[in-house]
Amino acid sequence: MREISASIIEKSVEELFLKANAILPPSLENKIRQGESLETETLPKSIFCDMCKNLDAAKNLDIPICQDTGMAVLFCELGQDVRITDGDFNEAVNNGVKKAYLDGKMRCSIVSDPLKRVNTGDNTPALIHLSLVPGDKIKFTAAPKGFGSENMSKIKMFTPSATVDDIIDFVVDTVKSAGSNPCPPVVLGVGIGSDFEGVALLSKKALCRDIDVRNQDDFYKDIETRILNEVNKLNIGPQGFGGNITALAVNIEKAPTHIAGLPVAVNVGCHVTRHAEITI
Repeated sequence: MREISASIIEKSVEELFLKANAILPPSLENKIRQGESLETETLPKSIFCDMCKNLDAAKNLDIPICQDTGMAVLFCELGQDVRITDGDFNEAVNNGVKKAYLDGKMRCSIVSDPLKRVNTGDNTPALIHLSLVPGDKIKFTAAPKGFGSENMSKIKMFTPSATVDDIIDFVVDTVKSAGSNPCPPVVLGVGIGSDFEGVALLSKKALCRDIDVRNQDDFYKDIETRILNEVNKLNIGPQGFGGNITALAVNIEKAPTHIAGLPVAVNVGCHVTRHAEITI
C-alpha cells in the first residue's frame, strides 16, 4: 500500500489546469501550424496565421490560450493500492482547481445551480470522473472544456439497424449545424456504444486522446478517416469563414452496448481542445 498525501493531489491538480489552459498538446499545435500552408484562399490562411500568433502569445505571456478557460473536467485513474492521507480526495481536487483559477487569473465560469445561475466565484466544483485501476499510482487528465463547443455536442440513440453511413451522416450533420459556433477547425470526439450516459463519457474521453493516435481497430480507424474527409468537405473552415479545414481530427472510442441499442455521441471540441496529464 502506497500513501499519497491530499496536499500532493491538490498541488498536482493546480499545476495541471494551469498547464492545460496555457499550452496545447504538441500534436494539436502542429496541426494548427500546418493549417496555413494547407489552405488555398487568403482569408483562411490569415486566420490560421492569427491562431498561431495566439498560441505564441499564450506561451510568451504565460496566459490562457482562450478567454473561456472552461469547466474543470478531471479524469482520475486511482490505483487500488493507493491510500490517500491527510485529507479528503474531492476536497483536494477542488482546492487545486480553485487555486489554479484564482491565482492563475483564469475566468471562473461555474454556477452553483443551473437555473438560479449564481457564480461560485472559483470555478469549482470540478467534474471528476474516477475509475479504480491496478497499481499504486494516480493518473490525472485535466480537460478544461469551454462551452462554445460543448453546446454544439449531440447524442443520438440509434437502433441496431443503423449503418456506418448513418453514423457518419449524424456526425457530419452535427458539425454542419454547429457552423462557426464552436470556433473551428474542430476536434471531434465520437463515442459509440455503452448507454445514454456512458456514450457521452466515451466521446469526452475521445477528445483527450492524442490526435496523432488513431483507433487501434482498423475498422474504426477507417471510420475516423471517412468522417474527417466528409467534415472537411463542408467548407466551414477556420472560424467559419470558409476553407479546406473544418476539422483537425476525429477520435472514436467504443464500448459494449445492449442488443437493442446503438448509442452515438459527438463531443465537439474547438481548435484549442485542451488536455494535459500527470501521474503521481
